Amino acid sequence: MRTAQKFAVCLVGLSMMLTGSMLRAQEVLIVANRSVVISQITSAQIRELFTGTKTRFSDGSHAVPVVLKGGPVHEVFLHRHVGDSPEEFRTRWRRLVFTGQGSMLKEFATEAAMLEYITSTPGAIGYVSRVIVPDAVKILVVQR
Repeated sequence: MRTAQKFAVCLVGLSMMLTGSMLRAQEVLIVANRSVVISQITSAQIRELFTGTKTRFSDGSHAVPVVLKGGPVHEVFLHRHVGDSPEEFRTRWRRLVFTGQGSMLKEFATEAAMLEYITSTPGAIGYVSRVIVPDAVKILVVQR
């Protein structure tokens, strides 16, 4: 019984280390519709847009943040730029919707679907692991 508990603790520790290294290794690009004037954005501005605190880019134009429904890229994005876990992020938006202070962000099952939406929606901003057609969207430089 004691050996089984030690094994379980080691297994949990190993999975946490592997998840942490996957999060560090995962590349996330911030992408926007070509109509977006800015070419740089800070992590603080990303957090404000994706938490509903702000609805406009630094130049005053309307921002339309969109997210993935889940997966490693979504988790890395939330961890690095928003500071939330997926559950915290979902709870935050549900609270905003319930209190009438916001509406749920548009979610996409795949990066391809998200990119297609961003390409065709003025002001749209999101994140992906890679961009297949670089001219279709604007890749924003993130300043820390």
